[in-house]
Formats: sequence, structure tokens, C-alpha cells
Amino acid sequence: MKLKLKRPLAFFDLEATGVNVASDRIVEISILKAMPDGTELIKTLKINPQMPIPLESSLIHGIYDEDIKDAPTFKDVAQEIIDFLGDADLAGYNSNKFDIPMLMEEFLRVKAPFDIDNRHFVDVQNIFHQMEQRTLKAAYKFYCGKDIINAHSAEADIKATYEVLLAQIEKYEGKDWEDRSGKVSQPVVNDVAALHQFTNLNKPVDFAGRMVFNNDNIPCFNFGKHKGKTVFQVFDEEPSYYAWMMNGDFPLYTKHRLEKLWSDYKNQKNENRQQQQPKPQQGQQIKAQFNKPVAKAQEPDLAKPADEDMLKMLASKFKKI
Repeated sequence: MKLKLKRPLAFFDLEATGVNVASDRIVEISILKAMPDGTELIKTLKINPQMPIPLESSLIHGIYDEDIKDAPTFKDVAQEIIDFLGDADLAGYNSNKFDIPMLMEEFLRVKAPFDIDNRHFVDVQNIFHQMEQRTLKAAYKFYCGKDIINAHSAEADIKATYEVLLAQIEKYEGKDWEDRSGKVSQPVVNDVAALHQFTNLNKPVDFAGRMVFNNDNIPCFNFGKHKGKTVFQVFDEEPSYYAWMMNGDFPLYTKHRLEKLWSDYKNQKNENRQQQQPKPQQGQQIKAQFNKPVAKAQEPDLAKPADEDMLKMLASKFKKI
């Protein structure tokens, strides 16, 4: 099938240092430009983001700091990208929420003139999500082939959810699934622990996802200026960040988890201090014993003045025989 185009449609995808449109940077851009005559043009550029790529991101897209250390910066290639796109409309997968906003941030950052006001945007993910609804009603119909009776009543919905899970386990038993790193597994099995792992792929520390576990199972911040850093590292570098979050507009459970991590951090610091205190060597112990203050010998009572009875006793003792 051929697309009916009045002007080119540029499908593009970005790989970046992270998913924060405002603070992260592009490390690779790939553009497929579909032309009205049916021909296709492709351009792929690696880009030096001028900031370190977090390991968590590199493990997803396979681009590491050493791969882009000699690559041009976005400012160097901005005009080349603008010229290649020309007057094309833009398309991508989740492009309305991520790729287009991030691309525009980069253009604005280097003051490159790229006008999007008169372009059309086609987000393939939105077509998918809107045509294949992600509601419980749609899932119940898809997996169980039935309509929910009394939909949106709590009891009917929870029974339907239970049936959907049973149908999913049966449907996907033995079915391969490939994660972002290319590892293939069969994750949907009749085992709650395995299902927990598969349905919590982002490994959040808190439900809001402000903190996540990295690949070494260490809590890291997942937003803002410290994104990608371990929580303990941030506590070391900027202890006031803890107070800022505890006083900020964050969910109570996020604060609860952060408070527990702060307590663990303080306990670890105290333990490290105790372990680092030097123990006295044997010679120092002996020296300390000799330096102990010696108790004063009790002074004898001073002689009492001689009285008449004492003189008689002495005279009797020393009298001549």
C-alpha cells in the first residue's frame, strides 16, 4: 500500500540521555522521509549531547559516552536536519508526547529557525491506542469474548479483571516476549512472583515513579536535576534535597519511602564512622596503663602529744632491771 501524500511525511525517532524533554539531550536522530512519488530518503545522525549518558539509558538504546565523544553537537547539525526535513509533515511513535517536543527544545536551545505551525503531526501510537482501546471493557471483550454486565460497578469490574488475568495466562502461555535489551523470555506464566516482575518493569521505589531501582537494585532518582543518580549519592552531594522533597508537593507515599531511605542513609553513615575510628595498638595500651595516676599512699596519722600515762608506760618499759 502506498501513502497518499501531498507533501513529504518525515517519520523520525530520537534516542536520548533520558525522557525528560526539558533537561535531557538527543544522542541520535533517524529520519525516514517518505516522498509523494513513493521514494524514501533516510538520514541518521549520532549527536554529542554534551552531558554524560546515564547507564540506564545506554542499556536501552545501546549508545554509550564513548560512541558519541567525537560526534557533532546538535548545534553543529541543526541546519542539516532542518534542510533535510524541508516542508515535510512529521510522524512517529509517541512522537506528539516525546520526539517532537524534544526536537523543538533542541532547536530552540541553539536558536535554530524551525517552524512547526503549518505542519501536520501523525502519532502512530495514538492510532493504536484509540483504535485498540485499553479499557477493562475492551480487555474483557478481547480476552474473554464477553461483555461486562453492570460495567463500572466494583464487583462486576473486579470479577471481570480476575477472568481477564486467567485468560491472559492461558493465551500467552509459552509466548515469547523481547525486552528493550533484546532478551527473549516467556514472562506470562501461572506464577504471581513472575507476573509481579513482568508488570513492574520500571521497578519503582514509590508508586509515583519519582524513584526507581536501577539494574543493580539501588534506588535512584527518576526526575529533575539528579535523575539517574543514586539516592545516597544525592544525599551526600546535596543533603538539603531531602528536606526540599519532604516539604514539596510530592505524594505521601513518596515521602514515606524517601524518609525510610534517609534513615538508612544516616544509619550507614554512623556505622562507617564507627568502623573508621582507629583502635589503640598494643604499645599504646601498655603506655596508657603506665600513665594511669597512681593512688596516693595513705599518710600515717601524726603523733599525738605525750600525756602523763604515756610517760609512765615508757618509764616502766625502759627501767633498769
